[in-house]
Amino acid sequence: MQKVGFIFDLDGVIVDTAKYHYLAWKKLANELGFDFTDSQNELFKGVSRKRCLEILLDIGGVNATQEQFDRWMVEKNEDYLAYIDKMDDSEILPDVVKILNFLKGNSIPIALGSASKNARPILEKVGLLDYFDYIVDGNSVTKAKPDPEVFLIAAENMGLEPENCVVFEDALAGIEAANLAGMTSIGIGETDVLSEADYNFNDFTEIDLNFMNNLLNSN
Repeated sequence: MQKVGFIFDLDGVIVDTAKYHYLAWKKLANELGFDFTDSQNELFKGVSRKRCLEILLDIGGVNATQEQFDRWMVEKNEDYLAYIDKMDDSEILPDVVKILNFLKGNSIPIALGSASKNARPILEKVGLLDYFDYIVDGNSVTKAKPDPEVFLIAAENMGLEPENCVVFEDALAGIEAANLAGMTSIGIGETDVLSEADYNFNDFTEIDLNFMNNLLNSN
């Protein structure tokens, strides 16, 4: 049997930090004199912080100098960090730990593949950092998903060929990145959104250990 490695995205897969990004962007929008809705927040999925601010300012019809733009970027991030500073293990999504324990128990390498620059402190806050053999985050990559860079670096760190890696993702851009890398992709979320994934589940409660064993044996 080939050695297999598993790569997890962070937000929407292990924890839900998207709500904190939304609250921080909404606070900034309100300070600038306009509202920012949940539906508008959908435009921010899988998008860099800089591009998010550009979209936000377009929504509000706000023009900014470079100095203002840079200051608002910092302000938003500070607000976001204040939210995640209060996180604990209650924020881990259901049955994620079940799957991590299964992988650890079978000595399977585990990596994180996330665009977040705050991945390590978030994993520390929720008590999951020790599960991960490798962290590849926004500090390690230059290209955003759907570019496969983050997953290819994770595979290289694990000493594995891409075809022997399995990726858990909740965003279409992440599924596309995993597929472009030649990895097995597992969509966590709405099937109609993540239809390009090799397998789909609403969340980890739907994944049983027979499925995990089959994945290990088929690679």
